[in-house]
Amino acid sequence: MNPIEELEESYGAPAFKKFPLTIVRGKGSVVWDSAGKEYIDFMTGIGVALVGHSNDSVVNAIREQADRLITCHGTFYNDARAGFMERLVKAAPEGLGKALLTNSGTESVEAAIKLARRHTARKKIISMKGAFHGKTYGSLSATWNKKYRDPFGPLLEGFEFAEYGDPASLSQLVDNDTAAVLAEPIQGESGVIVPPADYFKQVREICDKAGALLILDEIQTGLGRTGKMWASEHWGVTPDIMTVSKGLGGGLPIGAAVATDEVAGSLKGGEHTSTFAGNPLSCAAGSATLDFIKQNDLPRQAQEKGGKMKTGLTKIASEHKLVKEVRGLGLMLAMQTRVDIHSQLLSAEANGVIFAYSGRDTFRFLPALVIQESQISKGLEVLGRVIGEEEANRL
Repeated sequence: MNPIEELEESYGAPAFKKFPLTIVRGKGSVVWDSAGKEYIDFMTGIGVALVGHSNDSVVNAIREQADRLITCHGTFYNDARAGFMERLVKAAPEGLGKALLTNSGTESVEAAIKLARRHTARKKIISMKGAFHGKTYGSLSATWNKKYRDPFGPLLEGFEFAEYGDPASLSQLVDNDTAAVLAEPIQGESGVIVPPADYFKQVREICDKAGALLILDEIQTGLGRTGKMWASEHWGVTPDIMTVSKGLGGGLPIGAAVATDEVAGSLKGGEHTSTFAGNPLSCAAGSATLDFIKQNDLPRQAQEKGGKMKTGLTKIASEHKLVKEVRGLGLMLAMQTRVDIHSQLLSAEANGVIFAYSGRDTFRFLPALVIQESQISKGLEVLGRVIGEEEANRL
């Protein structure tokens, strides 16, 4: 254990399961550890470094804004905040005209839940089995996995769970007391689960029939990650509220619940505010990120690079019996295996590649959308090798 790791262990609460790696620098799709070793990063802070680590446009925007003004409470107007909200709303699906800014993904979900209950005057929220929406109390109440929920009960009342991808299951739960249906367009934490092609159109119809709102959690799927700006575009469905965060600030904490004018207008002044939400520094980074995504057509890059990466993953799957399935869209991909992958993750790190994971048996791939094809090839080569070694050890 190096001195940095010892300091974190000494003074930090044991909230994270740590890997024995100390990252101190990053650029694009590469990070370096405290000893100077280089790694290709397919995890990117679970999709946060979407435009690459220390993106030049984002760094310059942060530097310029830090020289001018770092904090400005929402009680006052601010130029950086106004410009960011304009960009975000213009990038959002048509019809979502107002942004409620937050500091993170879980806060964005909290805001969406409150908006839905405020607007409809109803209490019930239908989430999905397998869902992950965050770990604060409202979003945790909408999260499925019992390992996150059970230690902290009782959670909020009024949450029920439908089978993801099954409209009949949802229809049985939605009624006249349902404020909203909350869903990820593609489930991330559960292993990059893509729904049937007609599923969300049926979800939209079920919501409309009952007068319930549709909240789509685009925190992991949005901003070009799946090959379109928003994953909901794959199925031609527009939500009433959309949550966004992760890559939105180019690495800085920022999030939003973007809603229709009618839904957002349900709030009264002072009902949902935050000290740091919409701070100029994060907003400047967010504007630079949105500009970079648009100027470089990152959704198209994700579609093209993701297609090639998925082909490579499928080839690995065909060569190894340990691999069960390859899933995903764009550069949101997963490879499910038949074994615990912890040792394979460590082996990949030893070979200079960082992969994310979903549960014990699934590799999750969330690289920067600017990743080079040569870096994808290197990652696939290492992945195939560590899976092959694991397979050989089990013979």
